[in-house]
Amino acid sequence: MSKEQFGSIVDVPGVSVGHWTDAEAATGCTVILTTDGAVGGVAVRGGSPGTRETDLLNPIRRVDQVHGVLLSGGSAFGLAAATGVQQWLEERGIGFAAPHGPVPIVPAAILYDLGVGRSDVRPDGLAGYAACDASVANEIAMGSIGAGTGATVAKAYGIEGAVKGGIGSARCVLVDGVSVGATVAVNAWGGIYDHRDGGLIAGPRGDDGSIADPVDVMLTGMAAARSSALSNTTIGVVATDAKLDKMQANFVASACHDGLALTIRPCHTPSDGDTMFCLGTGRSSVAVNLMAIVTAATHVTALAVLDAIHSARSLAGIPSVSELRNGPA
Repeated sequence: MSKEQFGSIVDVPGVSVGHWTDAEAATGCTVILTTDGAVGGVAVRGGSPGTRETDLLNPIRRVDQVHGVLLSGGSAFGLAAATGVQQWLEERGIGFAAPHGPVPIVPAAILYDLGVGRSDVRPDGLAGYAACDASVANEIAMGSIGAGTGATVAKAYGIEGAVKGGIGSARCVLVDGVSVGATVAVNAWGGIYDHRDGGLIAGPRGDDGSIADPVDVMLTGMAAARSSALSNTTIGVVATDAKLDKMQANFVASACHDGLALTIRPCHTPSDGDTMFCLGTGRSSVAVNLMAIVTAATHVTALAVLDAIHSARSLAGIPSVSELRNGPA
C-alpha cells in the first residue's frame, strides 16, 4: 500500500498542529490548521457526540474550505476553544471570503474529561488561540498533551479501573507520493487492541491488579453500573495532500472509523460520541486514487490510536500502559 510509514500528520503538506495543555487540571485542546484551506468531511458515530460546524461539511452545503479543526477536552464547554482558533485565523486574514471580511471555518469535536483532574477548568477561547500560537508544521509531541491530556480508556470497571489515554499520530506515503496522516485523541469506553496481532494493550483493571478483556466483561455482565456514564469519546482528523472533493472527503472520514474499530473494542458505544474529520489540502497534483486513500486512512487511524496509548503518561492517578508494564518512572 505504501512505500513509507513514519512520522505524523504534520508531515502531510499543508498541515500544522498545535496543543494547549493544563496538566494540573488534566485537560487541553489540539488544533489542526490548514491555513491555505482544505476540503473537509466528517463522520459522527456513537451515542454521545459534541460537535460544531459539522453540518457545513455535508457535500450539499455551499462552503468547501476548512481552515482548521479543533479537538478539545472539557465536554461541551470545550467547544468554546474554537472561538479562539477563529480569532487567530481572522487576525491573519484567513477565512471564507465573505463580503465584510474573512470568516474562518473551524469545525470542532470534544471529548469528556471532566472526571479526571478538575472539572471546573475547561479549554476556552484563550486556550484555542494559544494552541494556534504553538502550532508547528514539523515534529510535534503526542501522548498526554492537548486534547489527550485527560483522556482515559478501558472503563468497563469505572474510572477507578481505567488506563490513561492520550493523543497520537501516524502517517504513510502511498506509492504515488500522496501523503495520508492521522491524529486521534483516544478517550474510549472500550479497551485498546493491537490490530496487527490481536493482542490486548489496555483493558479495565480489577481490584487485584488483573487486566480484563473489556468485551468479555460486557458480554458476561460484569461491567460496573457506573461505567455507563457519558465520560468517553474518541475524536480525530485524517489529512491528505490529495485533491479531494467534499463527497470524497466525507467518504474518507467514514472509513476512518474502521481504524477506530480495529483498535478500540467495543467501539461507537452509546457512551461514546466518536467523530472523525477528513481534510484534503490538495497540494498533490497526482490523480486521486480513492481506494488507496481510504485504505491508508483506516491504517493510519489505527496506528494513531496505538501511538496515543503508548505515548501517554500517567496523570491524575490514572496509570499509563507504560507504568503498568514497567512500573512508575
